[in-house]
Amino acid sequence: MRADRLLAILMLLQRRGRLTASDIASELEVSKRTVLRDIDALSTSGVPVYTDRGRGGGISLIPGYRADLTGLTLEEAKALLASGAGRVDSPHFASAMRKVAAALPESHRAEANRASQRILVRPDGFVWPTPPDPHLVELQRAVIDGLRIRVRYSSRTAPAAERTLDPIGLVFAGSHWYLLARRDGVERAYRVSRVEELTVLAEPAVRDVQVDLEAAFLVHWNSFRNSLPKVVVSCLVREDVWEALSAKSLRVHSREGGADGWWRAELEFAEDAHAVRTMWAAGPAAVALGPPRIREELTVRAIDTAARYQA
Repeated sequence: MRADRLLAILMLLQRRGRLTASDIASELEVSKRTVLRDIDALSTSGVPVYTDRGRGGGISLIPGYRADLTGLTLEEAKALLASGAGRVDSPHFASAMRKVAAALPESHRAEANRASQRILVRPDGFVWPTPPDPHLVELQRAVIDGLRIRVRYSSRTAPAAERTLDPIGLVFAGSHWYLLARRDGVERAYRVSRVEELTVLAEPAVRDVQVDLEAAFLVHWNSFRNSLPKVVVSCLVREDVWEALSAKSLRVHSREGGADGWWRAELEFAEDAHAVRTMWAAGPAAVALGPPRIREELTVRAIDTAARYQA
């Protein structure tokens, strides 16, 4: 661990220039005494680090001493640093970002740092934070270490059952984590929030050395969407809610009108429940014209709601 800390101090000094021992201690969450010992160790090993004592002093490297991260373009650096601008609950990720930022060529560093300060990614919104999946951290370790896992998993269509899986990779899509894994040699996608129990086995996972995770996930994503019993709803949608409502549909088949503040449209939804839920959420700003079963379900909901308020 000390070797990692020494490297972290070196990267901090390369990135920020002069720092006090207290600054470094706060950044690395260690004591000031530990930092001073580490500075001595760096100096003894030949790193040109020196300390200015007194007011305005601090710890710094001799000007010009740095290492470039060759092969990393400015745009790549900006994208990588921006991805770390969110709240990532991993000291290893934070350490990696410090090393990347410090190793950038001087011509890239300032602009890349400005880019990272302009983007913040948070998993929680303004209302309620999304609770983390309880088994996510263990799954991440199993995926990275290439270990087989045993899970108790409940799918959309079946009760919970035990499965032995060879994990391939993890994907965050929409607002959920998904695990790509092989079961009996067949690759499938599993939603992490549906994992009820997890055991990491002391067995290597059977999987390819290389994987195109995005391509693999898109195969499952397209297969899932194509398997859904789609429904096309004819409707009237008020202009001020059109963007929000149509964005929740799978596809806009047609749209016309708009002169009187209403659009007449045909929207495709994944299933009846998806159509009813989306139309209901728009309230009186959306009116289903057909098919009859969708209109009837919305009518029943409206009557029942009105009755409850009149009681």
